[in-house]
Amino acid sequence: MNDRAEDSAERKMQFLFALRSKGVTDARVLTAMEKIDRGPFIRGYFAERAYEDMPLPIACGQTISQPSVVGLMSQALKVSPRDKVLEVGTGSGYQAAILSQLARRVYTVDRHKRLVREAGEIFRDMDLTNITAVTADGSFGLPDQAPFDRILVTAAAEDPPGPLLAQLKIGGIMVVPVGQSDAVQSLIRVTRHERGFDYDELRPVRFVPLVEGLGRDS
Repeated sequence: MNDRAEDSAERKMQFLFALRSKGVTDARVLTAMEKIDRGPFIRGYFAERAYEDMPLPIACGQTISQPSVVGLMSQALKVSPRDKVLEVGTGSGYQAAILSQLARRVYTVDRHKRLVREAGEIFRDMDLTNITAVTADGSFGLPDQAPFDRILVTAAAEDPPGPLLAQLKIGGIMVVPVGQSDAVQSLIRVTRHERGFDYDELRPVRFVPLVEGLGRDS
C-alpha cells in the first residue's frame, strides 16, 4: 500500500471512529457513511477539511452539516430498505447520498437551483440512481410524490411544518430541527399514528432556518 492509500485508509478509520464516539452506532448507517465519500460534496477552500467532524460553508450561504449530525439524523430516521424518503434541504447533497444507501427511493428538494444542480452532478458521478433532486419550496414538501415513509428536514422550523406532517404515512417518521433560528434548536422525531403524532426530543442542534420561497438563483 502506498503512502497516499495508507493516509486515505487512516483518515477513513478516524472518520468512522469519530462517528461512533458521537453515538452513531447503527451498522447500516455506518456502512453508508463509509461508502459515501464526503470529499466531492465540499468544493474550494474547505475541501481539505472534508473528513473532519465539523460543519462547513457551501454555496448560497448554506452549510454542510458535520458528519456526526448527518449520522445521528439518519439513525433517528430508522430508514428501512423499502422506504420512500423526502429530504427537505438538499444543500451539498451529502445527506441525500447517505439516505440513498438506506432507502428504496430518495426525493430531495431545495430552494436554491444551483445547489440542486451541483448535487445532481455529484449523484450522477457516483451513480446514485435512486435520488431525484428538485428545485422547490421545501416547506410545502412534494405533494405529487406523497405520502412518504420518512421525511428528513435539514433546516430549522419554529414548529414541524403542517404540509410535511400531512405528507407522512401512518406509521411514518419525520426528523426535524425545531426552534428559533438564532438559538440552539432541538432535534425532534415525529411519529405519525392513526390518531395523531408522537414527538420525541432527541438532542440540541444548530441548523440554518427553513425559509419559504425560492432562492434568488432559481
